Amino acid sequence: MVNRNLIRSLEDDSLETELQGLFGGEAETSFDLALEQEADFEVNNIIDGIIVSFDDEYVVIDVGFKSEGSISRNEWGQDDDQPEVGGSVQVLIEEVEDEFGPANDPHGMVSLSKRKAEKILAWTAMMEKIDEGQIVKGTVTRKIKGGLLVDIGVNVFLPASQVDIRRPNDIADYIGQEVECEVLKIDEARRNIVVSRRSMIERQRRAQREALLAELTEGELRKGVVKNIADFGAFVDLGGIDGLLHITDMSWERIGHPSEMVSIDQEIEVMILKIDHEKEKIALGMKQKSANPWEGIEERYPVNTKVEGEVVNVMSYGAFVKLEAGIEGLVHISEMSWTKRINHPNEMVQIGDEIDVVILAIDKGGQQLSLGMKQTQANPWEEVEKSYPIDTVVKGRVRNLTNYGAFIELEEGIDGLLHVSDISWTRKIGHPNEVLEKGQEIECKVLSMDIERRRIALGIKQLDADPWTTDIPERYKPGQKITGSVTKITNFGVFIGLEDGLEGLLHISEMTDEQVEDPETLVKVGEEIEVKVLRVDTEDRKIGLSRKRVDWTPEQEAKAKASEEVAGGTDEDLKGGLGGDGPLFKVPSEEAGEEAGEEAGEEAGEEAGEEAGEEAGEEAGEEAGEEAGEEAGEEAAEEAAEEAGDDVADSEGSDDSEDA
Repeated sequence: MVNRNLIRSLEDDSLETELQGLFGGEAETSFDLALEQEADFEVNNIIDGIIVSFDDEYVVIDVGFKSEGSISRNEWGQDDDQPEVGGSVQVLIEEVEDEFGPANDPHGMVSLSKRKAEKILAWTAMMEKIDEGQIVKGTVTRKIKGGLLVDIGVNVFLPASQVDIRRPNDIADYIGQEVECEVLKIDEARRNIVVSRRSMIERQRRAQREALLAELTEGELRKGVVKNIADFGAFVDLGGIDGLLHITDMSWERIGHPSEMVSIDQEIEVMILKIDHEKEKIALGMKQKSANPWEGIEERYPVNTKVEGEVVNVMSYGAFVKLEAGIEGLVHISEMSWTKRINHPNEMVQIGDEIDVVILAIDKGGQQLSLGMKQTQANPWEEVEKSYPIDTVVKGRVRNLTNYGAFIELEEGIDGLLHVSDISWTRKIGHPNEVLEKGQEIECKVLSMDIERRRIALGIKQLDADPWTTDIPERYKPGQKITGSVTKITNFGVFIGLEDGLEGLLHISEMTDEQVEDPETLVKVGEEIEVKVLRVDTEDRKIGLSRKRVDWTPEQEAKAKASEEVAGGTDEDLKGGLGGDGPLFKVPSEEAGEEAGEEAGEEAGEEAGEEAGEEAGEEAGEEAGEEAGEEAGEEAAEEAAEEAGDDVADSEGSDDSEDA
């Protein structure tokens, strides 16, 4: 072994002379040849070397250079053949000394690498037999940032997103496994190869899917593996293509979630329901493997049949009752009780209850059953006519008050309407709460009933005789002077309170001999005044009054009457209550307008309210419907009647003044 640095460090000319003497002219020629051979040793070249010695740290390699090279012993792994003196090895030249290398180099050796040489040789060999798009097989060695390293002869990179079609929870589970991948990209400059297992699987599945789609037919049974479960169903792998098993096609019975029927990786048998070749979608079914329980439903459950079932679900609008596997019906909240006012079905039933129901209707196409609970019991309204005959005096409790009347509960679920106009013969009542309160026990008389519409009309005033036919005509006679209090002033006259609930009308034409434009200039509300009774009209329940005639003598009365007769006044033309047996007042005063409005409002309001209440009651409860419908009708009718009465009273009231 020649140490060039050692020779170079010696500056003894005698040594050179001695060498020339020994080798003669050939010495210079041999030395020059050696330098030319050294020029072939370039960095990054791979050459063959011979092992000349080794120890625990280094292996010395003779590569034919004027100095040997050394390699760390660590480059020989446990699985590699261990170095032996005289053995051959391929190495990579990492660094060589130049002509003027350092004289103090302790080793004076070429820097070599066995491991790098092996990698380069393996890469070169791999480049000769691999192309992009090619399928390769290798073993996953370790997990690195962003993916896995796979050894296919050289280390290649498998990104985490390309490990599988659905990214696994932990890609480290693949370490040590042998996998097949598709070569996505080769970067020779950087010696990098990127592979994908996902693209290979997708390619294989695409081919399988095309073959499978061509093979499948609707209606056939296939086995598959559940790959994923969602709220709406499960995806089943049929062997290359996934089909959707919708939750509604899993069972004829009600299920809350697909996991009640299947689990991931479970092998199941399904029926092909529909194939969309264009979108490559397949609809699957499990329940279709068994007979449809809705077939023959009419024969098993005829309408009006009483059956037993189990409550399986309760909603705000009703309860679902299971009659058999796959057969459920709805008991609407309005079909639960004849009489009870139910706010929520859970007041009547709970999940798991066994109840009796009646089949009300069947929709075979829509697979729906309408059921009823109240139909299993007798309808109490069928007995109402017997229990509460017309003109019967009954007791009840005030359940609710509205502006048009009060609802009186006669028994549970049986209500009657006490209209505001049927509370008093004489008193003008604006709202029932003036005389009644909720929960109060009262007596009423049954006035009428409509069994079909479930309506009962009640009255309080009918408990006593009508005072207008007996008492009032006896106590208030024409020509009688009385004192009363002004209760209301209108543009056509003044209402005078004679006693509790009884009023008379002092028309504007009977206030003074002079023409009056505004009654408020003469009287005030609450003022006590003396008036004379002109006439008592028992048919219209009105009392006509006069203030200007209080001090008239009989002669003046007779003269006034004669003047009216000479003028040819008829009953229909009389004003102020004078003359014969004609009407007290033709003028439809505000009071008359209001009463006409009340009567029209009662009739229209009750009819409109009953219809609206009946219809709304079926949907949201009888009480809300009765009250909302009747109130709307009553208010509209009263308002229209009052406006009409006022308009007519205004115009005719002025005419009365002129006639007077």
